[in-house]
Amino acid sequence: MQRKSCNLTNVLPFLLRPKPKPQPAILFCIRSLYPQRSSHLTDDSKSAAEARITDEFSSDVEKLYRILRKFHIRPDKLDLALRDSDVSLRPGLLERVIRRCGPAADLAISFFSWLSRRRPDLPQSAAAHRALLSSLTRARHFGAAWALLDRMRRELPDALTTDVFVALIRRFAAARMVSKAVQVLDEMTAYGCAPDDYVFACLLDALCKNGSVKEAASLFRDMRYRFPPNLRHFTSLLYGWCRAGKLDEAKFILVQMREAGFEPDIVVYNTLLAGFAAAGKMEDSYALLTEMSRKGCEPNVISYTTLIQALCTRDCLDDAMRVFVEMRSRGCVPDIVAYNTLISGFCKSGRLDRAYEFLDAMDTMAMQGCAPNPSTYFPIFTGHELKEDIDKCFELMSRMSKAGCLPDLGIYNVVIRLSCKLAELKRAVVIWNEMEASGLSPGLDTFIIMIHGFINQGFLIEASGYFKEMVVRGLFSAPQYGTLKELLNSLLRAEKLELAMDVWTCIVSKGCELNVYAWTIWIHALFSNKHVKEACSYCLDMMDAGLMPQPDTFAKLMKGLKKLYNRQIAAEITEKVRVMAAERNVTFKMYKRRGEMDLERKKQRARKKRREGRQRRACQGGNKANILGPYGLKVDLV
Repeated sequence: MQRKSCNLTNVLPFLLRPKPKPQPAILFCIRSLYPQRSSHLTDDSKSAAEARITDEFSSDVEKLYRILRKFHIRPDKLDLALRDSDVSLRPGLLERVIRRCGPAADLAISFFSWLSRRRPDLPQSAAAHRALLSSLTRARHFGAAWALLDRMRRELPDALTTDVFVALIRRFAAARMVSKAVQVLDEMTAYGCAPDDYVFACLLDALCKNGSVKEAASLFRDMRYRFPPNLRHFTSLLYGWCRAGKLDEAKFILVQMREAGFEPDIVVYNTLLAGFAAAGKMEDSYALLTEMSRKGCEPNVISYTTLIQALCTRDCLDDAMRVFVEMRSRGCVPDIVAYNTLISGFCKSGRLDRAYEFLDAMDTMAMQGCAPNPSTYFPIFTGHELKEDIDKCFELMSRMSKAGCLPDLGIYNVVIRLSCKLAELKRAVVIWNEMEASGLSPGLDTFIIMIHGFINQGFLIEASGYFKEMVVRGLFSAPQYGTLKELLNSLLRAEKLELAMDVWTCIVSKGCELNVYAWTIWIHALFSNKHVKEACSYCLDMMDAGLMPQPDTFAKLMKGLKKLYNRQIAAEITEKVRVMAAERNVTFKMYKRRGEMDLERKKQRARKKRREGRQRRACQGGNKANILGPYGLKVDLV
């Protein structure tokens, strides 16, 4: 099977080579009621919590993590710094460092590679390999993940359990790479782990939960003789169709389920209930509750919470409270999810006082297993963010600390975003440092928030620093091209050409996968800020990388070079474009004409936008114009 190569070009050779011989001195609120096998890879929140536990590893892990962050792109200095760290390299350390790196897979693989070379005699546990595999798949470095699986097959075959492949299937499904997820199922046998009904059920579940229910239904039909249908298969498909809003297909699955001899259980009813509620069919939802009781399947806390969630989403908080009261009157004790749902509903409607009432009630029930968690506090933070009340956010963080509840990444993102919005950049940096000190690694969203915050306030050097740090940690990918465009244009407008080139060099040197759109952003930014020769130079680099410039980019560069009377560069670019166009069976004449047309259309859109802007400003100034007389003389309105 051909697999897509990973941008970690320096990782694959290491993972594929044999281990050296030892040397001396070296939106549904549905929670499944089916028993689940424990997974070492899919529970990211558990991993994050474990990374924050203070124990014998904590200080060493933090020291190594800082070294990895600082010297990650300098292998020679990284090796020297790790050697001089005075950290005792012992079993269990590798796994903790990998988990501390979080989604920064590049940092994790660097330490994994270094430790394998430095201490080949130190046994690398199956848990460490699974942690690294989780980091790679979370970062979607699937090529390196497959290479690691091959290494595990050679050296730790017992570590290749079904949960490892299930985790890989879920990551492929989350990336909407359906064919790759199915191929994992097919290749399991080659790794000495035969796929069973559990793995197939997890595959269907992953596809349905990630919006690929049509593909899941087709796979279910094709595989029904290899994996006989069971209740969990039908439940997954029912969930997928309900989540997609296809209630007719969901009802058909229910009919098929009964024809196969399976009677709906509480999970099936709750899934269908969630589908009705999400579609706004509240009358059908209430009728289904009645039918459940009539058939001896009493609604549970999930059933009521599903209705409460749907009502809160529609801002029907009074109806949600009635369902909450009915639930308690029927002897169904609300759990933390029910309370969190109500708190979220009140916060979204701006009624933070009621949210705090429920929060106080949960504090009193902490001993009964209903203590607030980060998900409880998060909507309150977002409520304060909407009101731009930063002081209340810090008071709430202090309350969390006293309650022994550590903020999660989402809460830190809210507080950092609000601090940046209010130009409180020093506070944002303090919160960032506090987050990292607590053991949480900033994610992609956190970096984007900080970068835009510093750009908006004009601190471009700091914004560039955070952007390069994001790239170093392996978090830069195609969805961040908007941030890249804003940063590069801001730097060039501020005449910081060298800093902009440094940012681009960092991206290229890290081996990030750059497509034609990324190159176009950089080239257009240079051209728009009158750096025509530099734009042409990078255009040549792009073509050397095998990427053909877009037609409007070529037309723009030719126009700029014509003004500079630089025929030599123009001829070089034109000749390369001719060759690439011929390789793609495109005539150069059509390519050139399309570029000129695209450029003209963009100019027309720009002129139209400016004209509309002038008209809006004229309309907004209409009130002032009324104060003047017909000859421009000021009229006394008193």
